[in-house]
Amino acid sequence: MPIRFHLDENVPIAVAAGLARHGVDVTTSPNVQLLGHDDPDQLAYALSHGRVLVTHDEDFTRIHAQNERHSGICYCHQDKYTTGQLLRMLLLINECLTAEDFAGHLEYL
Repeated sequence: MPIRFHLDENVPIAVAAGLARHGVDVTTSPNVQLLGHDDPDQLAYALSHGRVLVTHDEDFTRIHAQNERHSGICYCHQDKYTTGQLLRMLLLINECLTAEDFAGHLEYL
């Protein structure tokens, strides 16, 4: 099964737009009415919809370390990559891995 992404409110909307232009199934916190919701709500949404959560929020690395169940997390420090670089990385992940590969996995970008 292909990876489906959920971008939390910390990730630029331009990344979601770029993924969508390439045919990737992607949601964002604003377009699923999760803007301002806490981390557990974001993770619960992603899990219930089988989506890999993409975030700049380091709190999700701690949540993963506590063995919380999730569909996968891609964490990237906010200042590490440009929007274009982050988009290319997610496209590569989408091409190389499946949703099953990502279940319960934390990927540091």
